[in-house]
Amino acid sequence: MRLILEIANDHLQILLVCLERDSRWSEKWSLGRAVASWSMGNLTFAGCTGEAGGELLFLPKRGRSEQDLEACDDSGKSNGSRRSRNGAFCEGCYDCQPRFEELPGAQYLRGDANATSSLWTVEGRCGTWPNWIAGRSPFLIVIDGLDECDHKGEVEDLIDSMLTFFDKNSFIPLRVFITSRVEQHIQSRLNVPGVRLDNLVDHCSNDDISAFLDVLFQDARRRNPVIQAYVRERGEWPNPSEKRKLVEHIGGSFIFASAVFKFIMGSNAGTHHQTTPMDHLPLALKMNPGLDGLYSQTLARSEHLPHLLNIISTIALLRAPLPTSGIAELLGIHTYEVINVLVNLQAIVQVPGTDDIPVTLCHTSLRDFLTNQSRAGRYFAHPRHHVRLYLSFLELELKIRRRRPLSIHKSECTPAVAFSLGYPLHRWDNGRRLFELSESDSAIRLCREALGLHPGSPELVHALADAIYCRAGHTASLTDFGEAISMYRQALLLQPSLHGDCWLSLNNLGNALQDRFLRVGTAADLDEAISLYCQAVELLPSPHPDRSMPPNNLGVALLARYQRAGAMADLREAISLAPEGLELRPAPHPERPWSLDTLAGALRDRSQRTGTMADLEEAISLYRETLNLRPSPHPFRSSSLNNLGNSLLDRHRRTGAMTHLKEAISLNREALELRPSPHPDRPLSLNDLGNSLLPHYRRMGTMANLEEAISLYREALELQRSSHPDLSPLLDNLCSALLDRYRRTGAMADLTEAISLYRKVLELRPSPHPQRLFSLNNLGHALLDHYRCTGTATDIEEAISLYREALELRPSPHGNRSSSLNSLGCSLLDCYQRTGAVADLKEAVSLYREGLELRPYPHPGRSDSLRSLSISLRHMYEATHALPHLQQAITHCNELLDSHYPVGHKYRVETLNHLASLLQKQFNTTRQQGELARIKMLMEEAKRLSALDTRHLAVPPGVKGVAREDG
Repeated sequence: MRLILEIANDHLQILLVCLERDSRWSEKWSLGRAVASWSMGNLTFAGCTGEAGGELLFLPKRGRSEQDLEACDDSGKSNGSRRSRNGAFCEGCYDCQPRFEELPGAQYLRGDANATSSLWTVEGRCGTWPNWIAGRSPFLIVIDGLDECDHKGEVEDLIDSMLTFFDKNSFIPLRVFITSRVEQHIQSRLNVPGVRLDNLVDHCSNDDISAFLDVLFQDARRRNPVIQAYVRERGEWPNPSEKRKLVEHIGGSFIFASAVFKFIMGSNAGTHHQTTPMDHLPLALKMNPGLDGLYSQTLARSEHLPHLLNIISTIALLRAPLPTSGIAELLGIHTYEVINVLVNLQAIVQVPGTDDIPVTLCHTSLRDFLTNQSRAGRYFAHPRHHVRLYLSFLELELKIRRRRPLSIHKSECTPAVAFSLGYPLHRWDNGRRLFELSESDSAIRLCREALGLHPGSPELVHALADAIYCRAGHTASLTDFGEAISMYRQALLLQPSLHGDCWLSLNNLGNALQDRFLRVGTAADLDEAISLYCQAVELLPSPHPDRSMPPNNLGVALLARYQRAGAMADLREAISLAPEGLELRPAPHPERPWSLDTLAGALRDRSQRTGTMADLEEAISLYRETLNLRPSPHPFRSSSLNNLGNSLLDRHRRTGAMTHLKEAISLNREALELRPSPHPDRPLSLNDLGNSLLPHYRRMGTMANLEEAISLYREALELQRSSHPDLSPLLDNLCSALLDRYRRTGAMADLTEAISLYRKVLELRPSPHPQRLFSLNNLGHALLDHYRCTGTATDIEEAISLYREALELRPSPHGNRSSSLNSLGCSLLDCYQRTGAVADLKEAVSLYREGLELRPYPHPGRSDSLRSLSISLRHMYEATHALPHLQQAITHCNELLDSHYPVGHKYRVETLNHLASLLQKQFNTTRQQGELARIKMLMEEAKRLSALDTRHLAVPPGVKGVAREDG
């Protein structure tokens, strides 16, 4: 950090400093307005110093973002231009203050501006400070704009360095005052002892705003003859009353004060008649002081003009600003039409005086406003505008290439074409996922023609690969995927390994390979994609604005490999990569939803693997945030709907809450409506809706839900290729639904088809596939049902073997261990009933007891465990005649009737009869007369309910319930 400017009065000195932690900051911040003539109130310019070979830092113009500044003249990167700029600044200092040499610190500006020495650095010691500082009043450094710097890591480094400096030099008469919007990366660093955090809104002084307006209006009176004439005739303007109202309305915001003044001095103020600043002032008092309101009101003044939305969308979405002539060229309109729109927006947009200077935003919050649909409303800069801009860039560039097939120099181009050539691989970035099929075809046609005129251009080869890859996303054509991958490889060969955009070529090739893996399932594609992403991460330094992209894509690929192979190391690495992506993509970053999706997906997978409920809750929260960031008609809303719906379905399975299940069904229906045939992702939505309807059927018994689920699964399978990696979940879910229908209707054809499909799925999930456990359970269920219908001993033996393997995959404290315990217990109880082996019965009772302990009330599966355990205890009593077994069975039945099976429940009649039978057995042993009355009451209720409800008869003869689950 380097002292460059002192602003002083009798009591206070303010030192402005250069942020030298990143040389790019110095380069960008130096492009603001020179401060030689700047003054405010009674603070006057005092002194300035520089550092040998370095930049002088001028006071930055408020609201300039790094993106804005990148577009300015970058000729100052050479040492010669530094000397020129510093020398001009020094001359301005002397011109502004004739007695400048007498001011403290002015000696540092004498002679060659490049030979000046550094006053101090953050790491410096007190003894290195200039003598003129010693013994003077305390100094204050004011730093503004940290919240607008894109490179958060370097902001954090700067703050850490300052804190370290003050720890070592606590008695230095110096303090730092940072003014910033509340940003987590800034506030977290400053939340330490010795630093005071406060809300500056509570400390804004109307006197400061008044002084600020005085300066502005005084300058306006000197320059504007209309105001001069008005003052001569009517006196002071604005008068004290008007000024007081204006100051109170502004409410302490310098941004709003600046916008109000620009509105007052603007021409016509949105009307069709010539008006004066005096006419505008009363209207300014009606402006909304909230920035969103200010932006809406200002934009409304040009709403009646053609092309408003296209113009502001172009300004908001472009990677770097264009001049008015470039905007007009890109949109195919006249320059005067652009100026006509922007002239009424000068309160929020920096409109240059000539057609060749970039149009920039007065404050970066305007871009946030325009790119947030809920805030901007009808002024929303839709991401689809990227598609129009991309195609316009290609068409404009192609016009010049037709005239000059050889390489084109930027100096020979129009502003829009020069921009296009300056960002050849980045034009596609934010519009890639938004192209319609016809637009992808147009892009391919334009790119092929351009490449034919300029063969061997790595940028054009890469652009053609992008266009073909985009079309592959619509068509799912393996031919398109193959050509896109081939073109990406060719672009990498044509591109030097140290090229600044090499990381992007690696990243995009990885994307294409990963997408082909998702459709074909070739593990080599996924492994190569992961390797390419790793290379891209290494090539991209931490402060790079696109740093978040390769780590996020790497996380997605690792998650996909985990889902295929089940390696926990991949899942852990995917989760570890996610926080960096989220930190680099704060809201309203357009790519934030993808980072949220990646982390949420990884957490949901870990929850399914470990049973950790906290992971699932966090995943649901992240998915909700993603859905909120993708309001209708966002092109990826359907994906967010499915993700949230599926995570809510997971929570229903864990908690049994019907509200979660109903919301999941609603979300998945909406997603399916957004994916009509032939949408390539329609099979996924069909499958997801079926998955949410099936548990609703199991809970409520509505046959229509089951039939719809089977129909959805069959449609999804018809649309899915046999080699698709998502085939096994679809098969799994279809046969699970068929098994449900068999249990309802007794149709053996459904059971036979389910067993055949389950065997195929199990073959597709070899160990250690993370979904193998579900296939083991579900095939076991089907075989158990087949055994109960046919009595085939091999069926029960195979089912027991499958359940044992599944239980080993759910060691304690896995959240779903109780399901595997219950399933194995059921199969052992059936085996005991066939063979009479008491060892099987004892093991079943032990398994049921452990399962019941893992399902405390109100666990939704507790009733299954109670029911199964009471049945097995009855068999134990019959085998051993030990009365405690019978008494425990009675206790469990009483809990079922009291807490789980109310009147109307499908198992209440069965349980009433079961409890009556148990009490009869107990009476036969104890001869307690009171039990007879209870037995009679239970049987009468069962008879009465049976006459009213025949649902308990829907299960075919010989078929028993079994604990079940699906993946």
